[in-house]
Amino acid sequence: MPDITVVQIGLLTLAAVVGIIAGWVMRGNRCAQEKLAVNAGWQEQLEAQRSEHDRLLGQNKNLMEQVSQYQASQKDATNRAKELSSALKEAFGKRDELQREIKDVRNTLEAAVGERDKLQADMQSQGSGADSTDTILQEKDDKILKLTRELENWQDRLPPLMERYKIRDEEAEKLEADLKVARARIQELESPFDPSETLVETVDAAPVSAAMDASNDDVEDSVEEGAAEKDLAEEELVEESAIEAGVDRELHDHDTINSRDDLQQIKGIGPAIEKTLHEIGIFRFDQIAEMNEYDIDRIAQRLKGFRSRIYREDWIGQARTLHDRLGGEPA
Repeated sequence: MPDITVVQIGLLTLAAVVGIIAGWVMRGNRCAQEKLAVNAGWQEQLEAQRSEHDRLLGQNKNLMEQVSQYQASQKDATNRAKELSSALKEAFGKRDELQREIKDVRNTLEAAVGERDKLQADMQSQGSGADSTDTILQEKDDKILKLTRELENWQDRLPPLMERYKIRDEEAEKLEADLKVARARIQELESPFDPSETLVETVDAAPVSAAMDASNDDVEDSVEEGAAEKDLAEEELVEESAIEAGVDRELHDHDTINSRDDLQQIKGIGPAIEKTLHEIGIFRFDQIAEMNEYDIDRIAQRLKGFRSRIYREDWIGQARTLHDRLGGEPA
């Protein structure tokens, strides 16, 4: 066996050192590349969170504008109601004043008529001995004439007062009707918002359990809360609204069944949703790809709350891709 010289040992040692250095350099390069990939992933997540944050800020801004408009309209209605209430109180006061004036006029007229009748009775009882009481009769005649003129004066003043009373009464009734309308408007404005008017969707969706077959999305996809309950509700909705949708069962003939596509290939469509789409006459990808706003509204009426989901899961785009993949012919 040949002896190992010092030179050979040195060369082996040098080779081992060079290998270690090369391995260390390669390991450093790989770590740097992994670090860059991780940083890029984090950067993408940060950008997604930032865009979602901006979207939520925009929704919050819209909600604040709606609240401001509601508060302004409520304030205007309250001010209008106060003005109508004040005007109504003033009209009621004027009406009461006119009623008092009319009552006083009537009392005065009754007193004048009674005094006139009394004087006429006295004149008739003393008619035989009028020669000795000419002065008294003259005074009574003057008093009667004065009362008659006063009565005629009141008779002339009474119709305008009655007309004014009627006008004020009509104004009071009109103000009272306006006040009722304003109070009804205030109650309408003070009622709480309808949740269906301004709906803010949640950012994070709950994971779908194994029992939820309303959709064939992955666990990481966004899914509506309570999907299992919605499947039952969808089945009941199909039975209840079959007449309203105008479904003609005779159209589901042999040719239509043979030309159906597997709609469950679209993410977001499960067995229950596919059944509902069949009920309203949608069987193929090209029908979904060519849907317009009317068709989406018709589906949203049968599947409550699915308008945003159709856009979010891009049913139309998925249907176009699947239809093109099949060569543009029905399956």
